[in-house]
Amino acid sequence: MGAIVYLLCAGTALLCTFLLLRAYLRKRARLLFWSGLCFAGLSINNLVLVLDRIVFPEIDLSLWRLLVALIAMLPLLYGLIWDEE
Repeated sequence: MGAIVYLLCAGTALLCTFLLLRAYLRKRARLLFWSGLCFAGLSINNLVLVLDRIVFPEIDLSLWRLLVALIAMLPLLYGLIWDEE
C-alpha cells in the first residue's frame, strides 16, 4: 500500500510541474516558472523516496532526500524574495 501512495505522490508532483510550466508558457508570470521548478525538484524528491523505501530499503537515502528537497525549495524561495515583476 505504501508503494502506491509514494508513486501517487510522485505522479501528482510531476503533474503539478507540467501544469505550472505550461501556465508559465502561456502567461509568462515568473512566479509560475519558479513554482514549476520547485515542483520539478519535488518530483525528483518523491522519486528518491520511492528508491529509498521500495527499491533499496536496506540503504538509507534520507540525507539525499533532504538535500533534493532543499535544492527544490531554493528556486521558489528566490522567486518569492528577489524576483520583481
